[in-house]
Amino acid sequence: MTDIPRASAIRGKTMRWTWTEGPTKGQVYEHIFHSDGTVEWREARAAAPDRSAGSAATKAAKERAPYAAFEVTSEVYAVSYLAPSGFTLTVVLNLANRQLVGFASGKDQWHPLRGTVEVVG
Repeated sequence: MTDIPRASAIRGKTMRWTWTEGPTKGQVYEHIFHSDGTVEWREARAAAPDRSAGSAATKAAKERAPYAAFEVTSEVYAVSYLAPSGFTLTVVLNLANRQLVGFASGKDQWHPLRGTVEVVG
């Protein structure tokens, strides 16, 4: 596919996704949807991070991959990306009620997910 859809309401935005169901339940991830068609994500810390030498909070790795985003309605978007790790994340974001649902899958794994979405930038 040469013309990948990237809905303008998603492109250039920063969002926080808080997982309420699934293998990452309780975790918060910040997603930055760059104008170049890539998404960057990292775990966000709800509490003040531990800034001691070698802490996981100060070494949080960021990942980046191409993404696609379809507008379903003016407030609902389907977003998907394949991470370098081999996992695909596909979610439906409802910006009106701040809910998200989706699926994370890899070669031997598949997980339904639920959570909330907050546009922060």
